[in-house]
Amino acid sequence: MKDLISHQLVKYLEARGVEHVFGLCGHTNIAVLAAMEKSRIKFVNVRHEQIAAHMADGYARAKRQTAVVLSHLGPGLTNAATGVANAALDSIPIVVIASDVPTHYHGKHPHQEVNAHADASQYEIYRPFVKRAWRVDQPHLFPEIIEKAFALAESGRPGPVLVDVPMDIFSKEIETELFERLSHNVKSLRKPSLDEATAAEIVKKLATAKRPVLYVGGGVIGADATGELRRFVDHLQIPVAHTLMGKGALPDDHPFVLGMTGFWGTQFINEQCKGADWILALGTRFSEADCSSWEREYTFNFPPTKLIQVDIDPAEIGRNYPVEIGAVADLKPALSVLNRVARELVPEGVRRPALASQIAAVRAAFIEGNRKHAESDAYPMRPERILADVRAALPRDALITTDVGWNKNGVGQQFPILEPGTIFTPGGYATMGFGAPAALGAKLARPDRVVVALVGDGGFGQNPALLATAFEESIPAVWVIMNNYAFGTIAGLEKAHFGTTYGTVFEKDGKPYSPDYAAIAKAYGVEGVKINAAAEFKPALERAIQSGKPFVIDVVMQNEPVPTAGHWNIMDIYSPGKKVHHVAVDGAVHA
Repeated sequence: MKDLISHQLVKYLEARGVEHVFGLCGHTNIAVLAAMEKSRIKFVNVRHEQIAAHMADGYARAKRQTAVVLSHLGPGLTNAATGVANAALDSIPIVVIASDVPTHYHGKHPHQEVNAHADASQYEIYRPFVKRAWRVDQPHLFPEIIEKAFALAESGRPGPVLVDVPMDIFSKEIETELFERLSHNVKSLRKPSLDEATAAEIVKKLATAKRPVLYVGGGVIGADATGELRRFVDHLQIPVAHTLMGKGALPDDHPFVLGMTGFWGTQFINEQCKGADWILALGTRFSEADCSSWEREYTFNFPPTKLIQVDIDPAEIGRNYPVEIGAVADLKPALSVLNRVARELVPEGVRRPALASQIAAVRAAFIEGNRKHAESDAYPMRPERILADVRAALPRDALITTDVGWNKNGVGQQFPILEPGTIFTPGGYATMGFGAPAALGAKLARPDRVVVALVGDGGFGQNPALLATAFEESIPAVWVIMNNYAFGTIAGLEKAHFGTTYGTVFEKDGKPYSPDYAAIAKAYGVEGVKINAAAEFKPALERAIQSGKPFVIDVVMQNEPVPTAGHWNIMDIYSPGKKVHHVAVDGAVHA
């Protein structure tokens, strides 16, 4: 029996448990849209493909399932590229199904063909950042390619893949048996673990170390290994430092959580890492900002510190620091083995009451030192007050998405995440514009959770048309726009090093300028509130959460830099030898 590939594709996605597809129409993909009309799969329509990609990213993180993006050719594919690249650098599995020019017109300049260097070569655009890009050149190959695409996106280090499909292939008939036989193929692959001998060697090193540290990256969260991590930490009481992406692998109120390392880490956290004798690194690529540009006097000092590194991706082991023990493994089974071996070799566990007291004292001192700003009634609001009020208003298990700037760096440093895997931030690509649409995807994935996006005015302004999707689909996410009338972090950098804010602040006729985002929200049919005093903010947020509707809160914020105790080498490029970081830019204060 034969059927159209477009019909069979939708049935295949249904069989895989796909519930949502994110995308935007075009003349090349309407065969798939028509096939989806009567499907139980919901097509989530957007106004820009970057919104679709970021929604899919947030959805995959929250649902722990591969997300699907459907794209038009040419500009549709390139519009989505930034969001797909962001997912790639954060190891988020997405299958992008992009339509292309008809096979019989390759190289003839059909409408929107990319062919400057090779005919019908648009799929090449994605090659630098996806795990693999396929172009389907023959209809009968489509079933096995889509199966391979999902398997590759989910295996090893997860990430996005591209399946590029000439539009005529969607409308070709093939034997249904080619798809049906895929049902006999396993859909979830077994993942590698640690062998007993390696696990025993690691446990012995850590148990006998004088100053051990666990260094945790986003790979722990991606592997759904946070429960196993907690049991390991509780048994051996090893302090845990984390990357930006590793935030929330353990709750921030856990007695052995140190906090985030690197440029935005505190001096205490960085010194604990620099002074460690053994570090077990789990699921981290040791990125630049987390490691103070790898300069040994700030955060890590390998050697004399000795490194054990466990990662699903062998390319990451030893990339930036030399390792004493390196192991390729999925972190969930690996930590299960480590837990079992730790209980065999150290049955009574390890107790470090003095260290727990020290961490508690430092944490309390940090909170106390921040209290003045966190309780300030100043308006424009202090960013610390915004974060404190948000944390107080949210349930423990609320999902938070961030963008870049204070809402990423400040949250990483100061905002307590109290349940594992409840913060989604653009780590590797640091994409401005991620947080607002990612909140929509997260809420679709977890309608039972409160979802709040902490975003800047620069980031929200990237794609405000996401509000159309929020209204049409009745997705009750809440957006808190921390509005400093600028690309604030960059403005602070430029002011500190070059004495100007040219090109970084929003002005009209020399005066600070911002759109009225609450009014924009209302124009889309979404609830919107503009905050005029610090005391108004928390009640407005509580009302937004209780409303059960999409809700925008526009709050003017002082443009203060996030405190830094680490190092980032870009400062030496701007101002060699001066140790200058950021300064405050007070444009919003005078708005």
